[in-house]
Amino acid sequence: MSELPRRAATRAAKLASLPLGVAGRATLGLGRRLGGRSAETITAETQRRTAEHVFRVLGELKGGAMKFGQTLSVLEAALPEDVAGPYRETLTKLQESAPPMRASTVHRVMAENLGPDWRRSFVSFDDRPAAAASIGQVHRAVWHDGSDVAVKIQYPGADEALRSDLTQVARLGKTLGSLVPGVDAKAILDELHDRMLEELDYRLEADAQDGFAYAYDGDAEFAVPRLIHGAKHVLVSEWLEGTPLSTIIAEGTQEERNRVGLLYVRFLFSGPERAGLLHADPHPGNYRVTPDGRLGVLDYGAVARLPEGFPTSIGRLVRRALDRDTEEMVNGLRDEGFILPHITIDPESLYDYLAPFLEPASTETFHFNRAWMRDQFNRINDPRKPGYTVGLKLNVPPSYLLVHRVWLGGIGVLSQLDCEAPFRAEFERWVPGFRGE
Repeated sequence: MSELPRRAATRAAKLASLPLGVAGRATLGLGRRLGGRSAETITAETQRRTAEHVFRVLGELKGGAMKFGQTLSVLEAALPEDVAGPYRETLTKLQESAPPMRASTVHRVMAENLGPDWRRSFVSFDDRPAAAASIGQVHRAVWHDGSDVAVKIQYPGADEALRSDLTQVARLGKTLGSLVPGVDAKAILDELHDRMLEELDYRLEADAQDGFAYAYDGDAEFAVPRLIHGAKHVLVSEWLEGTPLSTIIAEGTQEERNRVGLLYVRFLFSGPERAGLLHADPHPGNYRVTPDGRLGVLDYGAVARLPEGFPTSIGRLVRRALDRDTEEMVNGLRDEGFILPHITIDPESLYDYLAPFLEPASTETFHFNRAWMRDQFNRINDPRKPGYTVGLKLNVPPSYLLVHRVWLGGIGVLSQLDCEAPFRAEFERWVPGFRGE
């Protein structure tokens, strides 16, 4: 991993190829249009191929580019499955094959962050990583008081590599804007830039984890690992045993999947009210079921700070849509920045586009499953259907970026769980404005 900074020129060259690829496809599209093909067909094909190129390049690069690729995957909703599928597969392979640091490098980072006598803080320390990610890896150890702990260590040079990648990716605003005309891509990238830089300082993650741990201390339903020590590039916290959520997805009974699905939603929705924080990385790898049946939650690097709780506007927007008050729904979305000033949109078409996604909040119980999710994404990804055009007109305001990430990622996880539960009650309990107050 010490070679990360020296590969900056290679990463920059790959990222710089993206705008050139867009320009080439636009020229090719114009030629095909002059050849007699319809503008609609050419536009859809150009957007599809451009998106495929963007996501492939981001997926091939580790460090900051890979993290951007993961976050920008919220735009998969605008892609056909034959593009999104290989992209997800590429990211999965990258995550599973992240190279471990040498033991000598691990020891050096520990000494830099915990002092030269860092070993005195531990009864034992396993040099073999228990898990790896894009900018760091986790080791298992025993703290000096005998408790099992997880030690999260950032790769040396990860900060330089991430900053270099961020500089290059920040130039992609126009590229991404050409994929989805209704999206203010530059504003989104600026917000992503700030959030990614926050993840470099583990002290911020320590603060967020400590906030969640305090709010959920002694909770009968949730387990948040106790924070033990936080340094800039090393984080020590309680080791959390449990069955990974991925195992529940693959092997759990229907009863287990229903219960875990409900707890999963309850934790995400309750965080802003109970802790003033929203856990913004809903990936299954961050969740597990503890031996006593609680839902354990890991990794607090991606967190939205909401000291006043969920914005009331979220509940009100959902309520307007459920009540089919289409004019007010459009006005509210425009006020919040989901529809940019220069974009015109038909209220009824927008309602038809949004209604299926609001089903979980419109019925007493709802059954998430892959078939339902596939139907929804096919409905909005097919250029021949009205939903495709409507989706291209919607923007994600930077202030809602992490909330949007949780919303889409949460739907994906719940659909994998194939679970049924009273999710509407969680809306009513935790989302202000939903009940009409």
